[in-house]
Amino acid sequence: MPRKLHLLLLLLLLLSTAALLFFHMHLIPSLLRPLWDTPPRPFIRLPHFHSPNASIPFLCRLHGLSPRSSPRRVFDAVIFSNEQDILHLRYRSLLPLIHRFLLLESNSTFTGLPKPLLFHQNCSLFSFASHKIIYRSFTPPSSNPPLPPFDFESKQRSAMNSLISLSGISNDDLLIMSDADEIPSPQTIDLLRWCDGFPSILHLELRHYMYSFEFPVDFSSWRSTANIYRKGETFYRHSRRSNFILADAGWHCSFCFRRIKDFVFKMKAYSHADRVRKTSFLDEGRIQRIICEGGDLFDRLPEEYSFKELLSKMGPIPKSQSAINLPPYLIENAERFRYLLPGGCERSPEMTLEMPDSSCG
Repeated sequence: MPRKLHLLLLLLLLLSTAALLFFHMHLIPSLLRPLWDTPPRPFIRLPHFHSPNASIPFLCRLHGLSPRSSPRRVFDAVIFSNEQDILHLRYRSLLPLIHRFLLLESNSTFTGLPKPLLFHQNCSLFSFASHKIIYRSFTPPSSNPPLPPFDFESKQRSAMNSLISLSGISNDDLLIMSDADEIPSPQTIDLLRWCDGFPSILHLELRHYMYSFEFPVDFSSWRSTANIYRKGETFYRHSRRSNFILADAGWHCSFCFRRIKDFVFKMKAYSHADRVRKTSFLDEGRIQRIICEGGDLFDRLPEEYSFKELLSKMGPIPKSQSAINLPPYLIENAERFRYLLPGGCERSPEMTLEMPDSSCG
């Protein structure tokens, strides 16, 4: 009997292991990533100093830079999908510092789904910045079979170069390249437009948040860049292009939407839409629960290069009760953006930012 019992227990263990692997096969690559993947070379992090009472010449010298006699012009280039609230927050925060906002919007998602031109339909919401916005729509080339999502994304990002060339940008102007939800801080932009001597391509280290500013993840966001423009040399990219990164240079708020249906749209629309392995992932009740818990919408493990980091980030993102050092406009309009602040995770299908119905020409 003991031998039969041992065999039975062994069989149950094997069956349980097989079932675990079958139902959680998607977790294995992430779980074993420290064994098969190599981390990218580390950035050279440049220290970042700021005080609201310090003069610009003083801050330039503190960074080892030279103060300019006049500020360089700043162009902000963004590809837009459906992040209307975050774009509104971005433009309100940076308006005094930006010479031109360059905005490219496609009538199709990266996964090939038809998409209304949301910015065009609601551009009156951005009337406060209309004198600075240069907007273009993008129609993707027809393809049979349809382009893979990352190829589609690459073509749209390449189309931004045409908009940049038509913007009136000149050599030595500052060109910010980032997604709508990657927001450089005003003090970062002010430093870079008033100082000379920083690298011509400088990545911006952004505090990464998920769902709202209640869930700080880490400082892993690095794709946003500040570029000293050179005609024929500067082209729009959203990948690693330099070894230098400026520390604590802004905020990256991923999946920070007001309405649950906007979460559903992005989950089906962006380049990683293959992560939606089950239709149940798009259930609105499930999404609401996860964004209040700080869980993962796609039931994934953290993508880390060491077991130490992997273990430290497993489970829900710890909540923060601090709303210090966030975009000032966000705090000044806390009632409008309550869902982005600590304690405001509940969304409603009816939640909407007040928008006019008329479209702009």
